[in-house]
Formats: sequence, structure tokens, C-alpha cells
Amino acid sequence: MINRRLNKLTKFLKDNNLTIATAESCTGGLLSSRLTDISGSSEFIKLNFVTYSYESKETILGVNHETLTNCSAVSYECAKEMAEGLQKRTNCDIALCTTGIAGPTGGSKQKPVGTVFISALYKDKLLVKEFHLPIFLPRRLMKFMFTEMALKTALEII
Repeated sequence: MINRRLNKLTKFLKDNNLTIATAESCTGGLLSSRLTDISGSSEFIKLNFVTYSYESKETILGVNHETLTNCSAVSYECAKEMAEGLQKRTNCDIALCTTGIAGPTGGSKQKPVGTVFISALYKDKLLVKEFHLPIFLPRRLMKFMFTEMALKTALEII
């Protein structure tokens, strides 16, 4: 059950000779790790980044400094720019990005722990989704659930 989304996405990538790239913030490479758990993943993984800091989001992905300053890294705008920059820099078929607050500390009233923005860009279609998970989840489980939301979003866009 847990790997159903992962298996479905990777089968689609393999069957259609497509590539995927990821840029992760709050998931810290867990999404990339899950994708590379699939045997033969070198056929479809283009490149994966962990862009945890504002600086890395700007220099690696091209996220605008103003976006980070005015909207923060945990925002629709940042997730959108992450996907656009990732696809531009890697020439991947599917760009998949995560940015959020895994906790247990951090967050605010407007963006509590458990908030995540997932962006997926495939062809000319961009999908950015906001999810809110329960704040009491342990950090490792929160990160895992964020990757599940990312896989779900990728499947929605294809």
C-alpha cells in the first residue's frame, strides 16, 4: 500500500521514457531516496537537489530573492518558482518540489508546523498544492507524509 504511488509514478516514467528531477527543502532528500529505492531508477532520475536554505533556492533553482523575502520559502510562490527553475536547469520532463515546515518547532499561526507546498511541473502544466498535516506527528513521519503528498501531486499532473 505504501509504495503504490511510488510504483505507479516510476512505472509511468519508465514506460514513457521520461525523466524526473526533485528539489526538496523540508523533506531533506527523502523523496529522492524513495525514488532511488526503485531498481533501475538511473533510467528516469535526471538530478535531485536538497535546497534547504534561501541561498540554495536562489542560486541553484533561481527562486527570486523578493519571493523569499516577501512570501517566505513556505509559500505557493516559492514552490512554483522552485519547479520552474528546476525544470529549466535540468531539462527534466517532470519537476517535483517540496517546501514546508516539518517541525516540531517553527511555524506560525499563518503557516503552522505540518504545512507543505508541493509543486509539480510536467510539459506546460504546473500544479502547486498546499497540504496541512497534524502538528503532533513526529518529524520523520511528517517528512514521509510530505513525500507521499509529493508523489500524489506528481500522479495528478500526469
